[in-house]
Amino acid sequence: MKQNFLKFFPIALAGLIIGNNAQAQETSGQKPSLRTWSIGVNAGGLTGVSPLGGQNDFSNWKTSFGYGLYIKKQISPAFALRLDGVRGKVRGDNAEPFNDGTVNTSPIASYSTDLKYSASLSAQVNMVNWSMFNQQNNATLYAMAGGGFVNYEPTTVARGSSTEVTGPSVNKMIVPVGVGAKFRLSEGINFDLGWTINFVDGDEFDGYARGSNDKYNYGYAGLEFALGKGKQLAFFSPTAATYEEALAAKNTANALKSDLDAQKAENAKLRSEMNDLLKDSDGDGVADKLDKCPNTPTGTVVDGSGCPIKIPAPVVTEKVIVTEADRKVVRDAITNLEFDLGKATIRSKSYETLNRVAALLVEKNFSLKLAGHTDNTGSKELNLRLSKERAESVKAYLVSQGANASRIEATGYGMGQPIATNKTAAGRQQNRRVEFTLY
Repeated sequence: MKQNFLKFFPIALAGLIIGNNAQAQETSGQKPSLRTWSIGVNAGGLTGVSPLGGQNDFSNWKTSFGYGLYIKKQISPAFALRLDGVRGKVRGDNAEPFNDGTVNTSPIASYSTDLKYSASLSAQVNMVNWSMFNQQNNATLYAMAGGGFVNYEPTTVARGSSTEVTGPSVNKMIVPVGVGAKFRLSEGINFDLGWTINFVDGDEFDGYARGSNDKYNYGYAGLEFALGKGKQLAFFSPTAATYEEALAAKNTANALKSDLDAQKAENAKLRSEMNDLLKDSDGDGVADKLDKCPNTPTGTVVDGSGCPIKIPAPVVTEKVIVTEADRKVVRDAITNLEFDLGKATIRSKSYETLNRVAALLVEKNFSLKLAGHTDNTGSKELNLRLSKERAESVKAYLVSQGANASRIEATGYGMGQPIATNKTAAGRQQNRRVEFTLY
């Protein structure tokens, strides 16, 4: 039987290694895994009765040395499966009466049961973690229960005799029930204290039948070694993890709300500035900031300063001729045209080429269509308004340089007419433009 007991654990260890490797493969490339497999060794005392009550067949129990080994798979922070093996001896005699004072008159004076092996599979439940608000605890209390088999060989001594009589080896089912406390010494080593009552499905565990099934205790201390890398699942608190995730989500939401409020304030400021820049109270096509003759009557033809001008007699021509040189002036203005980011304010570096366009309009009396376009960044409404305001800003500048406001049309198309892809920075740069069309 001893050989069978020694063969049992290499097989279990092989299964442990295979399972651990499989788990490592499953979690490869994901977030760091928690340690779920462990082995433990322990030693302690074996006794033949239970302090919880009840009588075995002998009135006086003695503590004997026992030792064990287990393999455990932690399935969740609160639940694990544990495979235990224990060896040792259980002893007792009738040298003293029972607790109620009754003297045991059985013909057997003492016994010594050789526990060849016991093997059991138990469910272990972690009942209490020291702190549910720490993701990794340092101590936990647990309870366990399961079932298994025990192989034992009782040796008895008859009352009034010194001869030892050894009975046959017996296999019986057992039901282990226990509690314990575990303390994390380091990330991979735990100190384990436990106590297990093993209920035997038989009355001759101690070599003598008295009418009720026997039981024996195993109180032990030992070390548990967690295998793998990372933190131990047994000491992990899902409550703390959930709380920290909720707190992080709340902080993220608050940050997003703060950013949104700031963006709304910036947009409101931008709208106010644009409205102030393009305000034309008398409707003469010249913004108030550039209008030197405010409050001109409706329909009055004004110059670039907003002052009334005498309209020359119309000159009838057969065709407006736009030369390549004229187009180059316009192309240069388009190339050099830049605005402040997100605004309709023309940067000063664009003035020189715009001045040449204004001079061309005055010299040849061309008409000019300004078409503002944007990329797809931002909302449709904002982009449509920004494109219109930029086209109007260019018109206002040309008028300020002497161009005829009535011959300049300013229109905004927003992001609806891209000339390049909006998926790249270069493409979006091309789409942010104001097109000039001479006619």
